[in-house]
Amino acid sequence: MLSPAEFRAVVSGERRGLQAGFLRLALRLVETPYTWAVRYRNYGYDHGQAQVSHAAVPVISVGNLTLGGTGKTPLVAWIARWLRARDIRVTLISRGYGAAAGARNDEALELEQKLPDVPHLQNPDRVAAAATAVDEFECQMILLDDGFQHRRLARDLDIVLIDAVEPFGYGHVFPRGMLREPVSSLRRAQVVALSRADMVSETRRQELRATVARHNPDAAWVEMRHAPECLRAADGQTAPLATLAGKRIAAFCGIGNPVGFRHTLAQCGFDVAELREFPDHHGYTRDDVTSLGDGAREQGVSALVCTHKDLVKLGVGQVAGVPIWAVEIGLEILCGQADLEARLQAVLPRE
Repeated sequence: MLSPAEFRAVVSGERRGLQAGFLRLALRLVETPYTWAVRYRNYGYDHGQAQVSHAAVPVISVGNLTLGGTGKTPLVAWIARWLRARDIRVTLISRGYGAAAGARNDEALELEQKLPDVPHLQNPDRVAAAATAVDEFECQMILLDDGFQHRRLARDLDIVLIDAVEPFGYGHVFPRGMLREPVSSLRRAQVVALSRADMVSETRRQELRATVARHNPDAAWVEMRHAPECLRAADGQTAPLATLAGKRIAAFCGIGNPVGFRHTLAQCGFDVAELREFPDHHGYTRDDVTSLGDGAREQGVSALVCTHKDLVKLGVGQVAGVPIWAVEIGLEILCGQADLEARLQAVLPRE
């Protein structure tokens, strides 16, 4: 069984050799029927053969084309705040991937801290959740997190994120690559947003924009970066990034794209002794915490640094006497904000 990091190394071609080659071939053989199944499912929705439910209020979906993290949470928070600034009662709905029975997953816990005035429902049956949002919360809009592939609930605006670092799943649909569905599915989107755009050149951005335009020339194009804003402790206390600037720290994360977090640490100017990567949505155990503390003591670091998503799962302020800080991330839109706002404005509820 491949770990997430090993799987990525194989499908990206980073791992070389005979064994890796055979693995890629085997995964390619499985990719074909999986892709056919995805296309067949989409065909059913595209041609009215699969049932689609309509909520009583407008629905905005923010989703991915690929597996792993593309930075949806900062954009979801940005849109929710944009709606609240216009006095729109919005409810977040997500599947709750990775959550234990009856519990909330890491993304929900993170968004609760970021958006205390926005209700968040987690339910694999997002049609039922939408009905609850309208009936019980009297919401005026629904914001569907990670909803691009969830087509049973109709949406008024589809926003798809593409990670500038790993944009198109290494050119293959899962399991041979990281695509959830073929790139041609972008034709369903009204907005395509390039996350971590600051991590690639302007030439590369234009290449990615041209690729998207071949599949959907009418989609609004947005480029954005994830900007570190401050440090956050488990008790909610915040501190300037400069608190740890130039200091030796150890870092860890359990997210879909650790490359993005590595870039964030570099932006902050931290002296990173080690970055430990756990699987996405990793549930931290007592042994994990002990291991992190032992490593921090051995390396003599000033702090342990993680993502906000990891901090809400740990819920502790220190390990072995070493403080734990999360880097709070904000969203900076580099271009296309006017087009994005125009698309949002077009689906606002009308009294």
